[in-house]
Amino acid sequence: MKKNFFLSFVLIFGFTSAQLNAVNYSLDQLEQNKRINSNLANESLDDKKFVLIKDFEDHTERHFIIIKGNKATFIEIFDDKTTGESHSNVFSGDVLRTRHNMISLRFDTLEREKLTVPVVKSLLLKKQQTHIYLTDINTQERWMDENSLVMK
Repeated sequence: MKKNFFLSFVLIFGFTSAQLNAVNYSLDQLEQNKRINSNLANESLDDKKFVLIKDFEDHTERHFIIIKGNKATFIEIFDDKTTGESHSNVFSGDVLRTRHNMISLRFDTLEREKLTVPVVKSLLLKKQQTHIYLTDINTQERWMDENSLVMK
């Protein structure tokens, strides 16, 4: 009787342990999928170009962020669909990157003239597979790395 009880206990413990391992594996996979932006401190943003394109009925907006070291350039291009004209603004400023994949961009000059109120962007660095992108914290817009958009 003790042998049967002991054998039953070992089998139930083994089965429970296997189930627990399967559940832990599933939870690890879910966390890994959820944690898109985990541990990106070693990702270099030097000489990176990020692109955001917005298409409206009457015009198209193309936005570019170019990061070089601790300096950044923000370019806005507005294409009017009715007239075919394009207008652009070129801002320059600096970059602050935190340990938690947060990137703060402060653009204080517009085409070599100081702005009284700088343009500020707060972005979150994310990576999915091999693609790096930035998510605007306020608008949830995604700025794609230009290298991710190029067909190879």
